[in-house]
Amino acid sequence: MASHPYAFLALFLGVALAFPLILLGLARLWVMSFQAAKPSKLKNSTYECGLEATGDSWIQFKAHYYLYAIFFLIFDVEVLFLLPFAVAFTGLPTGALVAMLVFILLLVEGLVWAWHRGHLEWK
Repeated sequence: MASHPYAFLALFLGVALAFPLILLGLARLWVMSFQAAKPSKLKNSTYECGLEATGDSWIQFKAHYYLYAIFFLIFDVEVLFLLPFAVAFTGLPTGALVAMLVFILLLVEGLVWAWHRGHLEWK
């Protein structure tokens, strides 16, 4: 008797769902039965670098740092897209050259936009 063609996929999906759920259930049972629940002020306090926490943990963080990081990632990763083009430059057709020029012009446009908006100024 032949089985259904998708029986293996159904079995695989069942095992893929059951395996982590069983392990999570066992971990939950382990914690509930062996962990000593003794919360205290010292246990619930913030621990960082072996030093006692002082002051409020909520601080205002400047979004400019995130912008610098995002711009760095954008332009750094885009340089990686230029590497295959540079390696195979002599063997590429004219269409590839035009596509890469459009790509570079879009990068330059993004850089000019960020510069014009003042996102690249350190404040």
